[in-house]
Amino acid sequence: MSLSFHRCLIAVLATLALRRCLFCLGLIISLGNVCSVAFVVGQTPHAPRFQSSNIAVVDDDLPTTWSPESGIVWTAEIEGYGQSTPIVAHDQIVVTSTSGDMKDNYHVTAFNSADGSRLWQVDVANPSPFKNTPMVSRAAPTAVATDEGFVAFFEGGVLIGIDTDGGKTWQRDLVAEYGPITARHGLSSSLEVDQQRVYVWVERSEEPYVLAIEPSTGETIWKSPGIGATAWASPRLIDVGDTQHLVCSAIGTIVGLDPATGERLWQFDQIDNNSSCTPIPAGNGRFVIGASDGRDAGSAGQAAASNGLIEITRDGDQYQVDYRWRAKKATCTFGSPVVVGDTAAFVNRAGVLYRLDLETGQQVSVDRTAAGGVWATPLATKQHLYLFGYKGTTVVIDLADGETVAENRVWNAENAESSLGGHKIYAAVAIDSTLVLRRGDKLYAIADIDQP
Repeated sequence: MSLSFHRCLIAVLATLALRRCLFCLGLIISLGNVCSVAFVVGQTPHAPRFQSSNIAVVDDDLPTTWSPESGIVWTAEIEGYGQSTPIVAHDQIVVTSTSGDMKDNYHVTAFNSADGSRLWQVDVANPSPFKNTPMVSRAAPTAVATDEGFVAFFEGGVLIGIDTDGGKTWQRDLVAEYGPITARHGLSSSLEVDQQRVYVWVERSEEPYVLAIEPSTGETIWKSPGIGATAWASPRLIDVGDTQHLVCSAIGTIVGLDPATGERLWQFDQIDNNSSCTPIPAGNGRFVIGASDGRDAGSAGQAAASNGLIEITRDGDQYQVDYRWRAKKATCTFGSPVVVGDTAAFVNRAGVLYRLDLETGQQVSVDRTAAGGVWATPLATKQHLYLFGYKGTTVVIDLADGETVAENRVWNAENAESSLGGHKIYAAVAIDSTLVLRRGDKLYAIADIDQP
C-alpha cells in the first residue's frame, strides 16, 4: 500500500472516531437534560427543593453520634426566624427567614456549604405585615433551585427570583395581584419545581389557587383553583406512567393536576386529617400519605385508616385513585412518612416508629423512641434512619435490627427556650457525608471528624 493510502485511511478512521465521540457526548448531554430536574448538565444539586434528601435513601454515610461539644463542624446564624428547609444547590445552602414584630422583613440567605460562611443575603420588605408569633407560620415555605439560581416564596405573598450571586432578577406580590392570603396558622406550602416550571400553592380561606410560573421571569404559565380546605402540606410531583401529576393534599381531599396545563385530572375524598404531610413518591403511580390523629379522630385505628399507600391508575381517558392499603395503627404528626427500602416509616406524636411493608401494609416493626413528636421529615441512609424530634433530640435507628444507635442533641435541653416559642428542629438535609440541621435561627453542620 502507498504512503498516501495509509494517510487517507488514518484520516478516515480518525474522523469516524471523532464522530463517535461527539455522538456519545451528545447522547450523554441529552440524557442529562432528560433526567435532570431544573438543572443543567454538570451540576450536582444535593437538595434543590423541599424534602429532596428525604424522598430517597441517601447514598453517603452520615454521622451517627454528636453532641453540643462534639461533631458539630460549623454553625451559622440566621437573621430572624424561619421554618423552611435549607436547599442545597450551586455549591450553596439557601434558607429563608423573617424578622420584625410584624414579620416586617423577609430574608433569603446563602451560606458556603463547606464552612457555613455567609455568601449573600437578599432582604425584602413584607407588603402584608402580620403579627410574628409562634401560632402562625414564619417563613415556612421552602425555596427551590433552578438553572438560573433560586425562587423563594413567603406567606405575605412575596415571590422572588434570585441569581446564584444573590442578585434579584424579578419579584411579584401575589397579595396585590390576587388578594389577601388568610389561612389558619398561616401559609406553609413549599414550592415545587421541574425542568420548565415552578409551582406555587396558595391554599387560603377564600379562592385558593395553584400557580405555575416560568422560573427565569416569574411570569404566570397557568393558574388553577386550589382545594378549599386546611393544608400545610406541599405540592409534590408524582410519576404516573410516562407522565407526572402535581399532587396536592388538604384535609379531606387530594387532587392531581396536569403540570403542563393545571387541569384537574382527578380528586380523591376518602381521607381525613391529612393537613400537614406531603405525599411521598413510592414509584409506579403510588405515594405514601400521612395523617395525624387529630382532635376529633376518635380511636387510633380510625385515625390510622387515613395513613397508607395510594395508587393512581389509568382506565381509558380517566384516572382512578384509591388506597392500595391503609394502616391499622400508624399515624403521623407534622413530619411526613418516608419510604425506606421495602417499608414505609411513620412516626406518631409520641415518637413511636411504625414500619409497614410497602406492598402489603403489614406491620414489620413498632418501636418507641426518644424523639417525641417529629416535625422534620425523617431521613434514611442505607444503614440508618434519622428521626428529628422537634424539641432537639435526634434518634438514629439501625435499619437492620430496629435498635437505637444513638440519641443526639445539638443544643443543651436547659437552653431550649427562645423568644419565639422555644428552639425547634424544623428540617435536615444531607450534603455528602455531612448532616445539616435547621433550627429557627441557626444551622448546624454535623460530620464525622474522624473521616478524611
